Amino acid sequence: MELKESLLKSENWVCDQTSNSSSITEFFLLTLVDTRQLQLLHFWLFLGIYLAALLGNGLIITAIACDHHLHTPMYFFLLNLSLLDLGSISTTVPKAMANSLWDTRSISYAGCVAQVFLFSFLLGAEYFLLTVMAYDRYVAICKPLHYWTLLGSRACVHMAAAAWGSGFLYAVLHTANTFSLALCQGNVVGQFFCEIPQILKLSCSRSYLREVGLLVLSACLAFGCFVFILFSYVQIFRAVLRIPSEQGRHKAFSTCLPHLAVVFLFVSTTIFAYLKPPSISSPSLDLMVAVLYSVLPPAMNPLIYSMRNKELKDVLKKLMQSVVCQQQ
Repeated sequence: MELKESLLKSENWVCDQTSNSSSITEFFLLTLVDTRQLQLLHFWLFLGIYLAALLGNGLIITAIACDHHLHTPMYFFLLNLSLLDLGSISTTVPKAMANSLWDTRSISYAGCVAQVFLFSFLLGAEYFLLTVMAYDRYVAICKPLHYWTLLGSRACVHMAAAAWGSGFLYAVLHTANTFSLALCQGNVVGQFFCEIPQILKLSCSRSYLREVGLLVLSACLAFGCFVFILFSYVQIFRAVLRIPSEQGRHKAFSTCLPHLAVVFLFVSTTIFAYLKPPSISSPSLDLMVAVLYSVLPPAMNPLIYSMRNKELKDVLKKLMQSVVCQQQ
């Protein structure tokens, strides 16, 4: 009899938690700052970063689309990277800016789901695309005679579509699995945007293990991509060092180093965000790291790619000169 009563209590508890989860209509995000003056400063800072990202990525997309000299596999993948960067920063920053401007913390349940899905989709697709871009550089430098055979227009479209499709599948699995959990720890998200690790902290005891297993599987896949990128660049550097002329080595490095810098920025900030020791974790540190991997890369990537790329800089100068001439 006592065992039966305990089982009934357990079932009622689970039902209560499930009903609590289904009754959530909004979440409350973590504010970056507390005082009104700092909130407005945060708004203007994020606005500047957002406009820089829009301008930089928009210029790269326009330059690649308008100039036929840049219709090559490397720039085709760079165009896709800029599109992903625009999407990822537009998923998180405008809502954070609106919350700071209007002094609010709330986000609707549907808005939170959309943020988790879009951010997971764009972040996953970007990582797969960076892996494809490493293969592009490997073929261009290590197998230049087979470059157009291995990376024809159809092959490039297929690889880019595979990156976008993989990111979409990744986002669907994680979003559906995360929001199918019973959320019984309230509705306060410990981040300035909705992300999976913070939503898992709101789930009931042990109900999140399925999603954790899926995250571990995704981490193994990401590690495999990272090993492929490292292997590709080991082969690339070996081939570059065998180039006899200094000008040839400089040209090869100028096409590889920006991509390597973007990969390092992306991987290092993401790994630190999700694998940092709990002993050093704190709300302020989590916020700072989130800004590093979700806000800064989309704004920095255009600058990194244009600094050492003479072709891209020349096309951008021509575009700006044509715009100035038309206005005069």
